[in-house]
Amino acid sequence: MAETYRVPYQVLGPSEDTGDMYVAEALLLPGCRAWGETAEEAVSFLQSVAEAFIASYREHGDPLPEPVLDCGVLVVTA
Repeated sequence: MAETYRVPYQVLGPSEDTGDMYVAEALLLPGCRAWGETAEEAVSFLQSVAEAFIASYREHGDPLPEPVLDCGVLVVTA
């Protein structure tokens, strides 16, 4: 049975450290990140990576980090 998780992420802009690509990183899943030529592409790739990441946790019986189970996401317009 599929479950829905709320996973906050951040996107870092292109830099020398990121190989001049955007990097999207799931903040609560250590090492879960994806690169793209645009921020949107990086986030799209991150969606797939995070799904596989969580599926691997579940498949191996490892507990997910607690905040993944009960965190919220703020939408802020300034």
